[in-house]
Amino acid sequence: MPRLLWDRLVVDEIDRDHRLLQALNCLLVETHAGRLLVETGIGERVDEKTRTMRSYEGLAVVPALEAAGFDPGTVDIVALSHLHFDHAGGLLRSDGSRAFPRARIVAQRAEWDIALSPNSRIVASYVQPELALVRDWGQEAAADGEVELMPGVSVVPAGGHTAGSQTIVVRGSGHGARTIAFFGDLFMRPWNANPRWVSAFDDFPLDSVDVKGSMFARAAEEGWLIALSHEPFHPVGRLSPDRDRFTFQPL
Repeated sequence: MPRLLWDRLVVDEIDRDHRLLQALNCLLVETHAGRLLVETGIGERVDEKTRTMRSYEGLAVVPALEAAGFDPGTVDIVALSHLHFDHAGGLLRSDGSRAFPRARIVAQRAEWDIALSPNSRIVASYVQPELALVRDWGQEAAADGEVELMPGVSVVPAGGHTAGSQTIVVRGSGHGARTIAFFGDLFMRPWNANPRWVSAFDDFPLDSVDVKGSMFARAAEEGWLIALSHEPFHPVGRLSPDRDRFTFQPL
């Protein structure tokens, strides 16, 4: 998406090196059947050169959970929208131990296959040495298509951003219950509500346009809440139809 189109939307977020401020949003879900974590962020295993170059700030996922009063050892499932470093980087602690020792790791099997391929673009998008360390753990519970992980919680193949991207859908139960969906990097920021506005990081942009059109229409029709993957200010909202596209309305 050309900067000419989106620059005015983030005029206060661009630093002097022309970098865009992005959050790394994770979602912790409590159910009667267990505790689910969606995404793990960048994690602790980042060298200082990379941390400085990219101006990382804030806590990694494990200390962030602990600061909020949650024991990472009680997480039953970690669901990953895809395996890029900023979504799957927190599976290991800095010493190489498992950050969530009792959890099943759920990503699409197609995502594992592409993430470890020799394609030059893929190599640049994934931190393959880190993924190799958790490959066996992750592939134990790899998903093949749509799967219900626990009652009311499902992963749905999406594609577009990566070959194996998936959406995590959590359906509440009882009076007044809502559905919340996490689309990963198919829906990073509010302006991605327009299905035609795709990221330069989408490996399959035509697929992104197609799947966003259909899935966003369902989300709008059924009144789902949406959690955005990289929105720093208003990460939760809902979609409403706007002519042949959609508008994100933050809560």
